[in-house]
Amino acid sequence: MAPSLETATTPTAPHELGKSNSYASSATANKAIFPDGIKTSGQHEPLYDQIHPYSAFPKEITGSTAWNRDDYKNNPERWTHPFSDDEIKEISDAADAFIKSGTPLTGITKEKFPLPEFEKFLGPLRKELIDGKGFILFKGLPVQAWGNRKSAVAYMGLGTYLGYFVSQNSRGHVLGHVKDLGEDATQIDKVRIYRTNARQFFHADDSDLVGLLCVAKALDGGESDLVSSHSVWNELQREHPDVAELLTQPIWYFDRKGETSKGQKEWIKTAVFYLETGETPRVYSKWDPYYIKSLTRFSSAGLIPPLSDTQLCAVQILEDTCLELALHMILDIGDIQFLSNNHVLHARTAYKDFPPPAPRRHLMRLWLSTPEEEGGWKLPFHDSREKKRGGIQVDDTAPVAPEDAE
Repeated sequence: MAPSLETATTPTAPHELGKSNSYASSATANKAIFPDGIKTSGQHEPLYDQIHPYSAFPKEITGSTAWNRDDYKNNPERWTHPFSDDEIKEISDAADAFIKSGTPLTGITKEKFPLPEFEKFLGPLRKELIDGKGFILFKGLPVQAWGNRKSAVAYMGLGTYLGYFVSQNSRGHVLGHVKDLGEDATQIDKVRIYRTNARQFFHADDSDLVGLLCVAKALDGGESDLVSSHSVWNELQREHPDVAELLTQPIWYFDRKGETSKGQKEWIKTAVFYLETGETPRVYSKWDPYYIKSLTRFSSAGLIPPLSDTQLCAVQILEDTCLELALHMILDIGDIQFLSNNHVLHARTAYKDFPPPAPRRHLMRLWLSTPEEEGGWKLPFHDSREKKRGGIQVDDTAPVAPEDAE
């Protein structure tokens, strides 16, 4: 059974933020805007007094989170789950009932999407994603027979058993769409790469978990790579300890690409590798090279320092190490990939779509929060105990769940 998704918290005054592990509760969010009364907390800088020095980090990480590609590449049964006929029927029935209810997709919950049998699998899976190897590939959701609407309902319904939906962009999308919309991938200070067909380097999204449902494939490319950031850490410690140390320092500026609320800065100053708070802390990773290389408009103006040669070298070593250790997989139509952003980095190859009128490559995306008090990682951010921690929230932009890219 999945852990309870109910918590009771007391809001902390803004001036108290940054003291110990206090946080600002979103429990009082306007239900006329946020149907469940919970607002995505958004992007924040870390609590700098909770960042550990490199000397406190482990020299080697062991256990299921530090997995080796060779343990999985020839053993797909260890990380794939083909949906059974009974599972598809239960999911289909729940989706049909939800659609019939007339409830907006942003209002979907576990209670409104009952899976009495399959939740027995989803509960342990949630823990495996959070604390174990951190990924799974479901196979065989009948998206072509169901169409976008029912597929989206089924997909988000499954997501309610794993975490809380958080907004993925300034438009409030809690159901995202990875699709080439013809935007210029070279304009990295303005364009989100998921809206192009360009290569995505190894990165982690701004949520605890990410899900990708394949609705349509590309003609060529668009394949997926995953790597354990704990295995990457181990390799850096062995071969490039200077790079590992640099990546633990909060000297890295991340672009927010204009997706900011009133009064917020256009960047975040942070580290790449952190330690959790509390006892026996794990190594947490937060990374996206596109977001550190797109800040020249601010460094040229003298507002922030430019990337040093040492940092640029570290970026390349990190990417090369990820490529060396990565597990490669291909998402077929109807596949769903769920993975952790806390200890898994992911990438995709560049791709080319089929010519019209064939559909373009299309993945539906979920960003899910697994807050600290419900079994999630204890992160050195003030919103660690928020239900919808992370994500991208601009002012009071309401959550929306479009059925296709827009």
